[in-house]
This record gives sequence, structure tokens and C-alpha cells, in this order.
Amino acid sequence: MDSIRPATFQIPATVRELGWAALLLFFVLLSVHEWFSPPGWFGLLAILIFATQGALILTRWPARQNFGWANRTTLLRSILVVSLVAWAPFLPAADSSALWIYGGACLIALILDGVDGKVARATNSNSEFGARFDMELDALFIFGLCVATMAIGKAGPWVLMLALMRYAFLAASHFLTWLNQPLPDSFRRKTVCVWQVVTLMIAILPPTPTGFAGTTLAMALALLGWSFALDVRWLYQRRHYHEN
Repeated sequence: MDSIRPATFQIPATVRELGWAALLLFFVLLSVHEWFSPPGWFGLLAILIFATQGALILTRWPARQNFGWANRTTLLRSILVVSLVAWAPFLPAADSSALWIYGGACLIALILDGVDGKVARATNSNSEFGARFDMELDALFIFGLCVATMAIGKAGPWVLMLALMRYAFLAASHFLTWLNQPLPDSFRRKTVCVWQVVTLMIAILPPTPTGFAGTTLAMALALLGWSFALDVRWLYQRRHYHEN
């Protein structure tokens, strides 16, 4: 009679990926605490954001699929973005060295934004999940930059509209289903997004005057509003095709 072997418990691959990412995030948080001594809320906020991201990944990732190097690259970038977003409310406006390091880390996060797409094409691992993961991380990054510029006094609370406009669009799409239609690729949309990120990053740097930062960010907000208006108009004109 064959002996019955007990079933071995295997940790899902996605959980392992998130576990390694959480461990790396822990060391990043320790480093920031060691160098700049931010309030304890910084670490708690970073853990909360990362845990929320992890929960969304676990609920949306297709079962029994390899996570892939492109998504690993995005997950690696998310560690940096989560740390930057959590640090943003506590940035010391008078500490120029901290602001330069924060700006440099933002530049690294921006450069990494283009890496995961190249990895996806090189490994033939493009996916709808990966595209959405990348997009949501970009939105979180922009939100963190908005909070940072507000925290150091370079702009008022109105600057948050640069980040919240997209979330308002997503909220509206739950009630107006025609907003859920796919939009075509747009050079205009990409250009406005780059202008938005660059102006926010420049505003954080110590040499940037408050007046200059406010003017360029107001221009970015106007361009973003114009871009959203064009997209909404395009979707509205084609709403009947979606309804039929």
C-alpha cells in the first residue's frame, strides 16, 4: 500500500514577489530614517500604501501566471515611489540637501518609468495588468509630487488638482459608462503628462522661486484640464457607439 504523502504548502508566486519587495522597502525606510530622521508617521504611511498596493495586485493578478520581469521592474519602481509619496508630507523646506536628494530620487523614478516598457517588449510580456499597474503607479507618483510641492510651500492646495483630476475622471466613469471607452494613443496626452511631472520636479528643487513654480504649475494644470476636456469631448461624441 502506497504511503500517503502530506501535501506541501507552496507560497503563491505573487506573494513571494511582494514579500521580497516588502523586505527591500523595509531597508529603504530604515535608510531614510537614518539619514533624515522623519517622523514615525512616515514609515507607517509607507507601509499602508504598500499594503494597499499589494492587496490590489493580489486581487487583480491572473492566477497561475508568471509575474514576469516587466512587472518585477514596475514593482521595484513602486518601492521608490511609495517611499517618495510617504516622505512628501514631511519634507523639510529648510533642508536643501534633503530636497536635492528627494529630487534626485524622483528623477530615478521617472527614468525607471521607461524601463519596464522596454523590458516588456524585450521579453514579450506585455499585458493589460502591466499597463494598468504602470499607469496607476504614475498617478501615485504625481500625487506624491503634488503633496511635496505643497508641503514645502511652493504651491497651495490647488496643486493637488494635477493629481486628483484623473481620479475624478475615474469616479465619473462609474456613472457615465461612455467614459469607459478606450482612448487612442495621443502625443498631446503624453506631452502634457511629461510637462506635468517635470514642472512638479523642478518646483521641488531649492533654487526654484515660489513665483516661478506657481506659474509653471498653473500652466500645467490648465494644459491638463484642456487635455481632459478634449478626451471627454471625444468620448461623448462616440457615446452612441458604446451604448449600441
